[in-house]
Amino acid sequence: MVDFLPVAVGGDIGVYALLRAFHEQYGSRSLVLSSVATRAMTDSTFVTNVVTPGIDEPEKLVAALEKVAAEHPGVQLLLLTNADWYVRAIIEHRERLEKHYLIPFCTLDVLDVVSSKEAFAEVCDELDIPTPRTVAVDVADLTARGGRSLVAGLDVDLEFPVVAKPSSSAEYHYISFPGKKKIHHVETRAELDELLGHLVDAGYTGTFLVQEFIPGDETQMRSLTAYRDSHGEITLLATGRVLLEEHTPGTLGIPAAILTEPYEDAMEAASRFLDRVGYLGFANFDYKWDPRTGRHVYFEMNPRIGRNNYYVTAAGANPARVLVEDQVHGNRIEPVRATGEVLYTVVPVKLLMRYILEPGLKSRLKGVVKRKGVVHPLRYRADGGLKRRLVIELMTANFWRKYKQYYPEATETGY
Repeated sequence: MVDFLPVAVGGDIGVYALLRAFHEQYGSRSLVLSSVATRAMTDSTFVTNVVTPGIDEPEKLVAALEKVAAEHPGVQLLLLTNADWYVRAIIEHRERLEKHYLIPFCTLDVLDVVSSKEAFAEVCDELDIPTPRTVAVDVADLTARGGRSLVAGLDVDLEFPVVAKPSSSAEYHYISFPGKKKIHHVETRAELDELLGHLVDAGYTGTFLVQEFIPGDETQMRSLTAYRDSHGEITLLATGRVLLEEHTPGTLGIPAAILTEPYEDAMEAASRFLDRVGYLGFANFDYKWDPRTGRHVYFEMNPRIGRNNYYVTAAGANPARVLVEDQVHGNRIEPVRATGEVLYTVVPVKLLMRYILEPGLKSRLKGVVKRKGVVHPLRYRADGGLKRRLVIELMTANFWRKYKQYYPEATETGY
């Protein structure tokens, strides 16, 4: 008998994948709050999608969650999300929410460290974990001292092209400007100046980071998922090789396909980092193989499970189990690692293969496909009504159009 109810905030593929993990492990039903009805939740047999406009505003989110709690008296509620801005809102309102929910997230002071890419790099430097060379631009200070007129005079001692992105994804979520992307690949100094000018005009008050570009295409990117429990034990570790990233402006950089592979050095580095900051909950690290040094270079740690988390479940380490054993049952468990070889993909396999330039890797992937080792987070036989199946197939087929528009041919840089 299931003695808890997962309540998730957000409605994307990653939320569904996590709730699928709960259903696979426990047969549990779940409830999702989202600002709009999402295709990932369409006609699900085990997920109830409660559409609640305005939940990007913290007060409305908290009020909606309190309403859910009032409608489920006596039920153990487990609060989940995989979006940085919701994580921050939940943690900042922990005092109200923990009256009703189990909250498997770190404290606010730890969040401030791990969600800032600058603070992340400082801890990595202390632990001898490689990070890219970075120039931090305090946009609020730039605006206060003169704004756009000062942009061209900024000292950016990096070789172009560079990568530019916000230090805090949660702050960045709430602004808009022409050409906004999750991550910006910047070819020239003129492009960078234009981008910074847009940030000034938009009233962005955070820090924007300009980083060296680590050579190599997307197949040199890596993903790591971990869980550190309430006893201070890291009970889940999983790593994978990114094969292809999404390329639409709002999802740029999110893995669309991952081949699970063990990277012991990354597991060791992530473990040291999480122990050093005293972390609690799921963590997702983004890093890349640097052919110049033969080491992995670490970009950031997301304070939640990743959108692409189903590769963990499919490779044999169900994240729902480690969470429930810790938060619901209070049990210590033996650490688990995802060791199975699977190809996780949300894009059609034929489309994916067009972007694999390395012959040996393409041959290996064909072998995985041949032995039916391919998994799609939304294709779930236990949740497969006709309407839902049609929606998922249309979503998957739509990637042909998206890549034709935003990334028509594979390149050696990934952009």
